[in-house]
Parts: sequence; structure tokens; C-alpha cells
Amino acid sequence: MNKFGLTLTNRGVVTGDSSLAEMYELTRLVDGDARWDSVWVGDSITAKPRLDALSLMSALAARTERVRIGPGCFATTPVRPATLLAYQLAAIDVISNGRLTFAACMGAADNSEFEHFCVPAVTRSGRMEEAVEIIRLLTSQDDVSYHGKYNDFDSLTIEPRSVQRPIPILIVSNPNPNDARNRERGLSRVARLGDGWMSTTLTPELLGEYLAEIRGYAEEAGRVLPDDFDVVAFHSVMIDDDRDAAFAEAKRFLDDYYFLDHSEAMVRRWCSYGPAEQAVEDIQRYIEAGATTVLLRICSGDQTTQYRRISEEVLPAFTY
Repeated sequence: MNKFGLTLTNRGVVTGDSSLAEMYELTRLVDGDARWDSVWVGDSITAKPRLDALSLMSALAARTERVRIGPGCFATTPVRPATLLAYQLAAIDVISNGRLTFAACMGAADNSEFEHFCVPAVTRSGRMEEAVEIIRLLTSQDDVSYHGKYNDFDSLTIEPRSVQRPIPILIVSNPNPNDARNRERGLSRVARLGDGWMSTTLTPELLGEYLAEIRGYAEEAGRVLPDDFDVVAFHSVMIDDDRDAAFAEAKRFLDDYYFLDHSEAMVRRWCSYGPAEQAVEDIQRYIEAGATTVLLRICSGDQTTQYRRISEEVLPAFTY
């Protein structure tokens, strides 16, 4: 049975598409509905301002009992000090009693945050990889030493210790299919470092193609991917029986969110818009391509109504 997660729009407190009270209430509803497995929040600091992901995950951890909690995805991994980030994630894992999943992302090269935090964008992949290694070490061992290109320390122990030893880490990778070098680097990184893989902009066809390559890279590296290797597809939804109205609202949401003027093709790639049957069809394609978890982000200023429609009109199609 596939798992479903709800991605909250913590950027909505800036764009006006959500509020802290609404996010708390949606999280309460998800925690009480066994068809939902997890709640996720976006991450950015200055590039796309929002309520801080770590702070919000802590608050959600304290307000829930069942669902897993994570960032979808943590784009600022390279700009945050890795040892401090490990400490903060361990604390959230303690607060949630072992329900945290981390999703490491290296961010976009043109992201202004790198300049704001005095981190050269060209170093982002190396910094992210070191952060993944450090978080995994510090949430599984005591008295850790690490000597890398960007991090160097001896005899470090994180306390209080995380409940999960270690915290599971998804690697985010969405390489351009026409860029052979970055495609190989990104997917082989997932195969080497990931407890799972998160994709955020891929079509179902590319997801299936890339998953096969990840398995191939893992085999080349002598790694057997675990049975619980999570393949997470991030997808957006806007349900309205009037397809034109659904498109207009989804485009408005995405334009405000990303400071872009999205074409119809771009909106279609990001989002299922229109009647609920469209979302069911698109989600099924991701599942058939190999997704084990589907994260649904609501592209609407009426998050609560959309949540109810997804729960009542979409999820029943996947309840076996």
C-alpha cells in the first residue's frame, strides 16, 4: 500500500495562501486520519521567505502523535552549519519521539541564499554530501570525528541523542535529463547516500527512468538498496470541477510562490488541476512508475477545502 503525505505551505504566511492556525489544524486532521502517513514543510530562508522549516517542524512534532514529519525538501542544507543542523534535527526527533525524516537538497545554483550566507554556490553539492554524512554519523554514534573539505572536527557527541539511530535521510535529485554529467552525479549520489529518494519536479516517466538508473548505480557501488528504500514523488494538486478555474488558481499560487510567470505546460508539469479524477490518474502514474510515497501540495488559497476534497475524492481511490 502506498503512503501519502501532505505538504503544508509555510510560505503561505507570506503569500497569504495559508496561516499558522490553518497549518496547525490541517496537521491535526492528518494526524487523525490513518490514510495520511506524513506532514511536510518547505524550506528556504531569504530566496523564498517563509516560516522557518526547523521551527515549524518542532511545533508540529509537539502537536502530533502518529504522522512522520519532514522537510520537502531542505534546500538550505549547504548553507547551514552541518554540526548545528545535526543537533537541531536530533532535537526534533526527540520532540516527535522518533518520527522525523530528513530530505537533503543542495538548492539551485542561482539561489540568492548562497550569497546571503557567504557560501559559494559552486560548493553546494560537496557541502550537502558532507552534511548528509555528518548528520548520519552524529545521530547514530558518539565521539564522532570528521575530516572533510568543508567540515573538520574531533570527538563530538550530540545530546540529547536522537530516538532514531540514525535519522533516515532522503536525497533530493531532479537532474536535467539532457545533462548527462549532472544526471549521473545526482542519481549516483542517491544510490550512494540515500535511505530513499525524493523527486520534486519530475514527470512519472522520468521518475521511472531515473529509478532504474539509481538501482543500477547502487549495484555498481556494491550496495543493495533496502526493501524500505522510499521513492518519494512531490506533486501538487488543485481540485475544481471547472478545469479553467482550477488552472487559474494553480497558476496564481505557483506564480506567487516562485516569483515566476508559469506557462500552461509548466503548471501541468507541477500540478494536477481540474476534477478529482485528474489527480487520481496522475498519482496512479507516479505509483506505477515506482513511487512508494506521494507528497501532495495544495495549489490554492483555500487549503482547508482542498484538503477535504483530496481526502474525500482522491485518497479513496488508493485505499485497498
